[in-house]
Amino acid sequence: MNKLIKRVSLMVLGLVFFAPACTDLEEELYSDVTADNFFTSDEEFVAALGQAYSSLLGIGNHSNLWSINEIASDELVITTKGGDWYDGGILLQLHQHEYTADNGFFNNTWGFCYSGVNTCNRLIYQFEQLGTEEADAFIAELRAVRALWYYWLLDAFGNVPLVTDFTDTETAGNSTRQQVFNFVESELNEIIPLLSEAKDASTYGRINKWGALAIRAKLYLNAEVYTGTARWADAEADADAIINSGLYSLESNYASNFQTDNAGSQENIFVVPYDQVFAQGFNWHQMTLHYGSQNTFNLQDQPWNGYATVEEFYNSYIDPSVNPGPQGDVYAGLAQATSIGTVDSRLSNFIVGPQFNPDGSRTEDAGVEPTDPDGAPLTFTPQHNSIFPDGFRQAGARIGKYEIALGSTPNLSNDFVIFRLGNILLTKAEADFRQGNTVDALAMVNQIRSRAGVAPFTSLDANNLLAEWGREMYAEMTRRQDLIRFGKFDDPWWEKGSSDSHYAVFPIPQVQLDANNKLKQNEGYN
Repeated sequence: MNKLIKRVSLMVLGLVFFAPACTDLEEELYSDVTADNFFTSDEEFVAALGQAYSSLLGIGNHSNLWSINEIASDELVITTKGGDWYDGGILLQLHQHEYTADNGFFNNTWGFCYSGVNTCNRLIYQFEQLGTEEADAFIAELRAVRALWYYWLLDAFGNVPLVTDFTDTETAGNSTRQQVFNFVESELNEIIPLLSEAKDASTYGRINKWGALAIRAKLYLNAEVYTGTARWADAEADADAIINSGLYSLESNYASNFQTDNAGSQENIFVVPYDQVFAQGFNWHQMTLHYGSQNTFNLQDQPWNGYATVEEFYNSYIDPSVNPGPQGDVYAGLAQATSIGTVDSRLSNFIVGPQFNPDGSRTEDAGVEPTDPDGAPLTFTPQHNSIFPDGFRQAGARIGKYEIALGSTPNLSNDFVIFRLGNILLTKAEADFRQGNTVDALAMVNQIRSRAGVAPFTSLDANNLLAEWGREMYAEMTRRQDLIRFGKFDDPWWEKGSSDSHYAVFPIPQVQLDANNKLKQNEGYN
């Protein structure tokens, strides 16, 4: 059944019709819009709609929106390993909050997001020419997708141009963060009542009413950061609407939300459907695994040995009362469950410990300097020795959140989760907590902890609430905004000192400033 859902989703969304990448905010696409190619059949409608969703496929890629959010947080790091991964220092800058406008990751992200905006604008214009009720339904959905792009732009860059008219050829300057917030809110307010309430194969991988409510709930949760005015009650109301719909429930097994065939998850609200053949681009296993892991998982291409977890973040999952011993033993994590009692099942987020080939033999690290102290047998340990210049090749728990199927190509078939119920439950919990309703907030957080197999909290404060956000939402592109919302983004963490508050908003990319003299740089950047 799950495979059927995914096949239907790929066909309905027309994901094989990839939209071309676009980094030019003002690119003109009039040659693509003529009376001859306006949509005339249901098949053409859904194929065109699929272009808006296919733009999302880049979200699982290196050096894009996901990367800047994760590396700039206390979750992930890419250490320099001799001659590997220095890349002109841009990865160190992200982690240590010393980034500048010429960091190419920012321009990649800007282009990724505005490519999505431009595609939505073009399709909305085309559908508007039809003037039919059927077209109006597609327009509402396209506006929801565009609102998601602008939510991400608002969160990352703050004062971004608002471009919504496909026929407008004027170069746009910055809008204020408040203006962009108001636009996203207004769009969602108008289109949520028009979106489908169905949760089935026809809406899988598409933004239905519940997906749009999730966007708005997260917009309101972070409203005080974006606008200076808290909207906790509004965040709670949208979270309640999703929860009370009864359409979504926590999976009993946390990891099942991220398995190779995760189309049947009852928790996932909105996903980007990936497929190793027809919808490529999800390559976390390439980004995080060691070169030798090609043998461990019988991968068709060699991984890059890059992204790894910050040790302190990994250790936040380990209850010190049941930690069995010295530093070198902590990586056993999930495997210790039967011997030491309560262990957080969300340790499935990580790949740690000795690595073995499918035939049971030890995976080897046939590497060069810097040599890991535990020798050639490949063993991922949470500890990092250094961020630069000679980080150990085997250091750091690797990203294991999404199942890596044996024999995988460079592209995974797991669907990438954008919103799920776990996120929404924590959104409601925090909204309650911020309004002083700690009883309900505690109950909600303990619902999450119960699924993880760990002891309930007896009380709730800002510190353990933020820590629970981290454990539940690891690598789901929320950690940076959570740290900002809790006032912790400027704090020191491993290989990062205290940083200036202006780093909470990324710089407008220098490439965009050079191309558009109406753009102004964000405060704090030269």
